[in-house]
Amino acid sequence: MSESQGPSTHYKPYRLKQTLSGHSEAVSCVKFSKDGRLLGSASLDKTIRIWSASASSPASAFKRELRGHSEGVSDFAWSSDARYICSASDDRSLRIWDVHTGDCVKTLKGHTSMVFCVNFNPQSNLIVSGSFDETLRIWDVKTGKCQKIISAHTDPITAVHFNRDGSLIVSSSRDGSCKIWDSATGACLKTLIDDKTPAVSFVEFSPNGKFILAATLDDTLAGGRPGSGESSLAGVLLVASREEPSSFGLHCGNLPSNMDKGKTNRK
Repeated sequence: MSESQGPSTHYKPYRLKQTLSGHSEAVSCVKFSKDGRLLGSASLDKTIRIWSASASSPASAFKRELRGHSEGVSDFAWSSDARYICSASDDRSLRIWDVHTGDCVKTLKGHTSMVFCVNFNPQSNLIVSGSFDETLRIWDVKTGKCQKIISAHTDPITAVHFNRDGSLIVSSSRDGSCKIWDSATGACLKTLIDDKTPAVSFVEFSPNGKFILAATLDDTLAGGRPGSGESSLAGVLLVASREEPSSFGLHCGNLPSNMDKGKTNRK
């Protein structure tokens, strides 16, 4: 758009609706439930907090705190019906929580380093997790047992996501690659970018499963199809940020370039 045209009249900037306070350390992750009625936030203070997304004031928004991890929480995921949350922590474990009661119903152990990312499949009967130990693990929600261990990358895994029917998993890593996996067999079906690209900080399938969106640390933007061969991928990432330790907002931006230390002093 040329300068003579001026700014678009269709653009409506976002406005701050509420500031939700309560965490005592940095907020690492913020996600709406699938139905949009609840908001979850995870923090390095070792907790997940549940908020009402429709509350009229911050004071009435807070619903419940989930406490049980012994180290900071890096990520969490909602089940499709918003009944459960699975959290991933620096304490090397994942926990499945009943959102209604606040109880931890399962603790998933097996990763040998900090667990950085987690997601449910659409049916919410499987969980995939990625870790600084460079492996993906697929877990059965009902039993809490690990079904598959995949040596996926050569650097810490930064994001994992199922496609719309749960048949595929995409993972991203600091090694500069995104990989697509068969969730049933654990086979790697495609490597989307090679090891010469910048570290990939985030990746997910589009809602229709036809595209993959990824964020890299080189400030570029591109997209690719899962079956299109090698492609340069980058994207837009919504990350949780903070100006005060006990509050958070949503911002658009990149993860810091020193992400190899993680959201805390990771080695």
